[in-house]
Amino acid sequence: MSTDPTQRSGAGGSALGRCIACAADVFAGENWGRAPRLTRAAELSGGFGDLLDAAAVDELVSRRGLRTPFLRMAKEGTVLPPARFTRGGGAGASINDQAADDKVLAAVADGATLVLQALHRTWPPLVEFGSALAAELGHPVQINAYITPPQNQGFAPHYDVHDVFVLQIAGRKRWTIHPPVVEAPLDNQPWENHRDAVGARAQEQPLLDTVLEPGDALYLPRGTIHAAQAEGETSIHLTVGVHPVTRYQLVRHLLEAAQDDPALRASLPMGADLGDPDVLAPHLAATIAALQERLGQIPAARVAERVETNLMQRTRPEPIGPLAQLAAADSVEVGTEVRLRAGLRLRLREDGGQIRLVLLDRTVPLPATHAEAVKTVRSGVAFTAAELPGLDPEQQLELVRRLLREGVLVPV
Repeated sequence: MSTDPTQRSGAGGSALGRCIACAADVFAGENWGRAPRLTRAAELSGGFGDLLDAAAVDELVSRRGLRTPFLRMAKEGTVLPPARFTRGGGAGASINDQAADDKVLAAVADGATLVLQALHRTWPPLVEFGSALAAELGHPVQINAYITPPQNQGFAPHYDVHDVFVLQIAGRKRWTIHPPVVEAPLDNQPWENHRDAVGARAQEQPLLDTVLEPGDALYLPRGTIHAAQAEGETSIHLTVGVHPVTRYQLVRHLLEAAQDDPALRASLPMGADLGDPDVLAPHLAATIAALQERLGQIPAARVAERVETNLMQRTRPEPIGPLAQLAAADSVEVGTEVRLRAGLRLRLREDGGQIRLVLLDRTVPLPATHAEAVKTVRSGVAFTAAELPGLDPEQQLELVRRLLREGVLVPV
C-alpha cells in the first residue's frame, strides 16, 4: 500500500501534471511505453526552476561533498575518468572521489557535460517531486541533472532501458529522436550491445527534431534513440527516469514461485548427451508441461507480494528526520494530528493472535485487537490518537507513539 504525496509536489499540484498537459488517462493510453510526447511550457502550469537551478548546481558541486557515482562528466560521447573532476576533501575528509569544484569548472569550460546523479536522494525539492511522481505512476523513479556548455554534446545517440521525462530548466537544447532498434529493452539489453544499429538508425530521418526551451517537457519511452546538443548558452535539464515494472519481471517472479515444485527441481538423467536436441527434447517437453501445470496453481497474491517487496526496495518513501520523530513521539498528545508517512509501502499480515505491519526490513507486531485502529492508520487520512477505534485512551496514545518511533506515522 502507498499513499499519495502529490500535495507536496510543488507548483502544478500533481507531479505528473507538471510533465504533461493532457489527462493522465490520455497519457497512459497514447504515450506510456508507446510513443514520445512533447509538451511546451505554455501548455504547463509553470517552469521547473523550483526543482533545480544554476545556483543549486553550484551548491551541490561546491558545498555538498558529492562523491562518485553521484556525479560524472562526459565530452563528445566519452565519459571522463573521475580523476579529471574529483580529489580528496582535505583534513577529515580525505576520500579521493569527492567533487572538486575547480576541476569541474575547468572541465565544463572545456566543453564537458556535468551529470548530477540520483538527485531524488540528495536535493530536497527533487526528493519530494520524485516521491510524488513515483506514487502517481506506481513505478520507481530516479532523477539526474545534465549541465551542458553551449554548442556541446555530452553523449552520442543512444537509448535508455527506462522511460524518461526531460524537463528543461535553463538554456536551450536541441533533441533529435529516432525510433527504437530494440522495443521496450530490459536492463540486460543496453544500447552498447546494439551500437552499430543505433548509429545507423541515428542517420535516418528523425521521428522528432526539436529545441527544448525552459519549461518545456519531453517524454521518451525506453528504447527511444536520442541525442541532445546545447544551443547558444549553457543548458540545464532534468532527466526523470522511470523504471517500469514489466511483464518479464512477472515471469521471473512466477519462476521463483514455481521452484517449490519437486518435478521442476528434478535432475536430468546421467550418461546422456544433453547438448543433443534430440536427446533433450523429451525432457524439455516434460519440463514445459510441469511448468504449465504449476504456473496455473500460483495465486496472484503470491506474485503481488514479490512485486510489492521489489517496489519497497526500489522506492523511497517521504524522508523523515530521526531526531524530529523522536521529539514528536515524546511530545504527542491525544489531540495531535498525525498521518501515514507518504509513499510508505506497507503490508498487513494476520498471524494467529497478532497482526503485523510489514515494512521493508522489519515487521511491527501488534495485538489483533488493534485491527480497526490500523485501518485508520493505513487510510492515509490525518487523524488524532483519540480517533483510533477499538482502543482505550492509553492504548490509542501508545500506538501513535510507537508508530512515530517506527517511522510509520509523521506529524501533520
